[in-house]
Amino acid sequence: MIPKDLDVPPALGQTKISTTPTPRPTTPTNCREFLDKRLQVQWITKGDHVQITLSARIREDQYVAFGLSGAQNRPQMVGGDVAVAFYDTVTRTFQAVDYYMSHPAQCDGKAGVCPDERIGGRNDVTLVSGERKNGVTTIVYTRPLQTNEAVNDRPIPSQGEVNVIAAFGPLNSRREANAHSMADKTTDDVRIDFSSFDDHDCSGSLDNLVDPDGPKPWPPAKIIGENVFNAKIGPTGGKRGYTPITGQPSWGIAWYINDLLIPEITVERGQTYTFVVEGGDDSTNPARYHPFYVTDSREGGFGQKSEEQQRKQKVYAGVAYNHDGYPYPTAAGRYCEWAHKSIDKAVEKETFKEYLETLRLECEEGSPAVLNWTVPLDAPDLLYYQCYTHNNLGWKIHVVDPGYISQQNGGNTNGAQSPMPYIAVATICLLAVAAIAVHNRIRIF
Repeated sequence: MIPKDLDVPPALGQTKISTTPTPRPTTPTNCREFLDKRLQVQWITKGDHVQITLSARIREDQYVAFGLSGAQNRPQMVGGDVAVAFYDTVTRTFQAVDYYMSHPAQCDGKAGVCPDERIGGRNDVTLVSGERKNGVTTIVYTRPLQTNEAVNDRPIPSQGEVNVIAAFGPLNSRREANAHSMADKTTDDVRIDFSSFDDHDCSGSLDNLVDPDGPKPWPPAKIIGENVFNAKIGPTGGKRGYTPITGQPSWGIAWYINDLLIPEITVERGQTYTFVVEGGDDSTNPARYHPFYVTDSREGGFGQKSEEQQRKQKVYAGVAYNHDGYPYPTAAGRYCEWAHKSIDKAVEKETFKEYLETLRLECEEGSPAVLNWTVPLDAPDLLYYQCYTHNNLGWKIHVVDPGYISQQNGGNTNGAQSPMPYIAVATICLLAVAAIAVHNRIRIF
């Protein structure tokens, strides 16, 4: 008989501990943060498609772009294949659009940062859902891993890492992507394996982010009393420059007239003015091809418009027509650009004068174009100088009646009085001193 309380260990191999495996989650657990944690990207691969969720703390009039870099081992815009997602405030719908970036320039219908469909391709991005809440836009879309478009699309590898890029930016009037600021794009080498399932690096909710107060915009520059205007290209000045001054989205570059950022120019009816244009003359390089013209359009971009859209603009200078009736620009000179010496320091500089000191003028070989324009007597009170190939590079031309400028004593340039009154005062003072000296027989020279 075996005692009941005998403590005998079981024989080896007779004890079996069973465990229940944790079920694999069916919802995306992949999440990466971009752009100072203002963008969260979630993804999950489903067969031959990948579903991507973009959650971005952006304004209602901005887009978020995410996709594949144009180069391996580094972020590159040119050659990139991205989806541009946004809320369309006009149609009140969410959009996700397939884009290809052949040049770092605004889309002109042939090249630049363009929707695939606009340059003969196909929109391979399919919108699933969209939501905007508490300042955060969330858009879900899918795209195939392989699209069979060799030119406009890049394949997503079914396994292995690939370089990705992301950006925020404003939308233009076509509801297309405009240029982003330097702070609103990825600059690091970021890679994602879209076949992964638990790549989670998001720290918290976007609802906890607080939008910082933006810098104070620079006051608009003004030119009055000048007859010659030198037009070059330069940066827009970020949150102090083009967009806060005009209320319009920018492409990241703008016209600099007489070394001022988009100044408001005043001209008189019946007078002739000369524009020395250095915005680029190589039409094969859209990023550096900015012919100058004068129009009644607040937006510009005459050359990229359809015939119907062109009929809505009236051109006053800088455009001619060939024998077939097709328009072409007449003011395209060599390319001169005010370029950053290092990084964009617009946020740091309280005045545009200080900002200009952070730039250096770089000019290509060649000659400027010269555009002479006699202001029509029936010209409206407000016109615009613009870029023929791209939208939103220029600003206002105020048209006044003959004699107005002389009545204003030469006006001012960028808020500074014309030097002529000071010269007159100085001359009077010298004459007075000389008269006193003669009277007192004092030798002053």
